[in-house]
Amino acid sequence: MDFGKIFDRIKAILSTPQTKWPVIAAEPATIGGLYRGYILIVAALPVIARFIKESVFGYGALGMHFRAPIGYGLVTLVLYYLLILGVAYVVALVVNALAPTFGGQKDPVQALKVVAYSWTAGWVAGIAVLIPWLGWLVAIAGAIYGIYLLYLGLPHTMRCPPDRAGGYTAVVVIIAFVFSLIVGGIITSIATHAGYAGHRLGSVELDDGHGGRVTVDPNSALGKLQAMGEQAEKASKDLDAAQKSGDATAQQAAMAKMMGPDGNVQSLPANVIEAFLPDTLEGMKRANLSAERTGAMGVQVTSGRAIYTDGNGHDIQLEVTDTGTMRGMMALAGTFSAESEQQTEHGYQKTYTSNDRMVHEAWDTASKNGEYGVVVGKRFAVKASGTADSIDQLRQMVAAVDLDKLESMKNEGAGSR
Repeated sequence: MDFGKIFDRIKAILSTPQTKWPVIAAEPATIGGLYRGYILIVAALPVIARFIKESVFGYGALGMHFRAPIGYGLVTLVLYYLLILGVAYVVALVVNALAPTFGGQKDPVQALKVVAYSWTAGWVAGIAVLIPWLGWLVAIAGAIYGIYLLYLGLPHTMRCPPDRAGGYTAVVVIIAFVFSLIVGGIITSIATHAGYAGHRLGSVELDDGHGGRVTVDPNSALGKLQAMGEQAEKASKDLDAAQKSGDATAQQAAMAKMMGPDGNVQSLPANVIEAFLPDTLEGMKRANLSAERTGAMGVQVTSGRAIYTDGNGHDIQLEVTDTGTMRGMMALAGTFSAESEQQTEHGYQKTYTSNDRMVHEAWDTASKNGEYGVVVGKRFAVKASGTADSIDQLRQMVAAVDLDKLESMKNEGAGSR
């Protein structure tokens, strides 16, 4: 198995989809060959990341830390993996069956191609589950970008008229969501965000002067995805040129552009983030403090964290993160106003938008442990987590941070790298 070839294909479909889809559509292939040569490998990425997160690293905060047993994790890994492979095939059958409805041509192999390569964005972004707190935002952005890839790929693979690709895409996304519910909700989160995005693709029209070339409203969700794709294509060319020249600075700049439509941002210095973590907060004393700005291959993030305690068993960790280079992906996720809610045996977790800010909260009534986080200025993430009287206490800890001042700094460092 040629892993180098698989990596090149991933890079091409994510960065140059406009030019890669015609090539993919023309390639000879079989259903078995697509699974053996691509799907079995790429679809395993989010599954392995999930296993590492739950059974190796574990999850939780402060004194409350949970790690799934290795045996349980392996069983879940296999089931999750098989479900992903099965759902991909079933959705491909749906894509094939719907082709005549949208003026396309039925072809089961081409249908599997468009599913496999458009889902690449979500599969690769699924690795981000390893990133504390912010990983789910990257996963959302990946799922959303996958919708854009599907929209671009359907005219080439299923031969549908370009002006009907938007409706075709929306129906496929909705049906994929339904199938995800049927197989037990394992990938419900990704499908839900895709479902919310599906009906907001934006206006589409033909450019008759360019042989049926599709144009979209630049202010619509689809228009923003198109801009992201065009930037990724340009950044890919810049990265290739920088690699050939050996210019490390140019390579980092190109990688920053790959992170989204607003990736050229320098995150704030660590001491600036520290200032948002005072000595006392809501009557609780700060027990420790740390902050750092990290960067690798053009991706720069600054994080500060402190633990506050009241001496009565309440220990709350407060984190303030400047996503810096990832600001564009944060904004893209927020564009679709993704919302979800899940009830558990002893509590709940949900994501929603309040006052134009994305909010994520989770609470376990049995352990009195939870987390409350908010994205400010589509750039900064503030989260309180740990043992508390209620979710309201965690919410008050976050509210006590000067969120308005933080939001006023949302454009600092932009264009300075």
